[in-house]
Amino acid sequence: MAEAVDGAHEAVVWKVEPHSSVAEADDFDRSSRQLDRPRFKIERRLSFEERSLSDLSITGNLRQVDSYGSMHSFGAVPTPTSPDWSPFELPPMVDEAWDALRKSVVFFRGQPVGTVAAVDHASGEVLNYDQVFVRDFVPSALAFLMTGEHEIVKNFLLKTIHLQSLEKKIDQFKLGEGVMPASFKVNNNPTRKTETLMADFGESAIGRVAPVDSGFWWIILLRAYTKSTGDLSLSETPECQNGMRLILSLCLSEGFDTFPTLLCADGCSMIDRRMGVYGYPIEIQALFFMALRCALAMLKSDAKGKEFMERIMKRLHALGYHMRRYFWLDFQQLNDIYRYKTEEYSHTAVNKFNVIPDSIPDWIFDFMPCRGGYFVGNVSPARMDFRWFALGNCIAILSSLATPEQSDAIMDLIEERWEELVGEMPLKISYPALEGHEWRIVTGCDPKNTRWSYHNGGSWPVLLWLLTAACIKTGRPQIARRAIELAENRLSKDGWPEYYDGKLGRYVGKQARKFQTWSIAAYLVAKMLLEDPSHLGMISLEEDKVKAPPMKRPASWTA
Repeated sequence: MAEAVDGAHEAVVWKVEPHSSVAEADDFDRSSRQLDRPRFKIERRLSFEERSLSDLSITGNLRQVDSYGSMHSFGAVPTPTSPDWSPFELPPMVDEAWDALRKSVVFFRGQPVGTVAAVDHASGEVLNYDQVFVRDFVPSALAFLMTGEHEIVKNFLLKTIHLQSLEKKIDQFKLGEGVMPASFKVNNNPTRKTETLMADFGESAIGRVAPVDSGFWWIILLRAYTKSTGDLSLSETPECQNGMRLILSLCLSEGFDTFPTLLCADGCSMIDRRMGVYGYPIEIQALFFMALRCALAMLKSDAKGKEFMERIMKRLHALGYHMRRYFWLDFQQLNDIYRYKTEEYSHTAVNKFNVIPDSIPDWIFDFMPCRGGYFVGNVSPARMDFRWFALGNCIAILSSLATPEQSDAIMDLIEERWEELVGEMPLKISYPALEGHEWRIVTGCDPKNTRWSYHNGGSWPVLLWLLTAACIKTGRPQIARRAIELAENRLSKDGWPEYYDGKLGRYVGKQARKFQTWSIAAYLVAKMLLEDPSHLGMISLEEDKVKAPPMKRPASWTA
């Protein structure tokens, strides 16, 4: 049952732009759209530390110090990149992308609160693409923040944290208090002249799985908003402080776990269908690590905050060690696993997860270059998923879960295996594709996740912003520039698809929606990051040497 926020006292209908409805075609010419389109705030403030672009040379190493206490706002500058900029001088593809992004904006009670997943007029079925998804809105939010349009991001953060406070039930089972919605939509009652926010916490999702990643993305976006605006007041509100604590309570609770990683079901993140990522998927672990670091910077040092800060510090130390030690794979580590002994007991065991060498897939031996490495998809007892997952590895770089050396190795891998991981359309969400009997067993014969399609080896333009950010942080902007040029060859011409199919990402996905909002926003964010690397501070965390928590003597200790 979807939860609702009733706006019965507001005599305002759902204010989506007349020419941007999912159900109506755009019959207005460009000049009328320029006049009718709502603008929130046209100025932009520098996204973090006040320094000239010469200090942030795109060819240098741009790892920034993430000092939350040093955040402050700066004077406005024109958007997007130069003092002489005007909207009529934008390159045609960029102008088209901004036009499409603004058409996707959803209003609630007269205020912008997010962007719909897609505005595909040609598609007969709307399904849930007319909803505002938490994870989908992130690149849109970053694009708006980079151009100084903060209002829509602030409204989104406040509306979603309010939805978190609602009672959440699937059938007769009550979900945890801190669960964030996967998405929400605005329902309009023209008779009563009311608007209602309807939230989906997983009860309408494929497989009925709650979104584990939504809470993490919310915390990451709150930090990005704070870094961009220099405004601490939003993150310090009781609502946001309590929301962060509720999310963290779900993740930091003690139980039967012997690992610091989070145990998850299939379909709880961007890969929202059965794809064999149950257990400890890299995407969730990297987002978890980044959200912990962001929350640590934003929690107030009151009694409740200090308690969580101590728990976060302990978990970060354990999680960082675990991921860098057991999830990392390069040529040498692969060779070591290949030579593992099995059935080892005691604390001296080298093969701690009892990974059977015969379970190593054949493809990995040719895929692994001598120079390069990555975080594997999953590690659990007697199981190691060797697949590459782009989102988790990019987030690992941005959050500094990956060490500087590991970050460089991930970039080396992308360069060495460009055809496999990038191809003709960036970027493969996973590699390689599941095929044949393995596909039937792992996906349950999912007709949408056939080989080299959708989540099963499909190419997703939304990942372009993450790749670009990771490239800039590691001092490899040329990789991002090459990927963006590839995307520019097809994206606009193909109608901004959701994903591409095929080994090289050559074909528009067989069920891909057109005018997918996060494909559009990701392109804009990638372009703005390359043109102004100072934006990186919103979404990147500098390496933090987390000290090990102090060891305490047990009560049974005797001198």
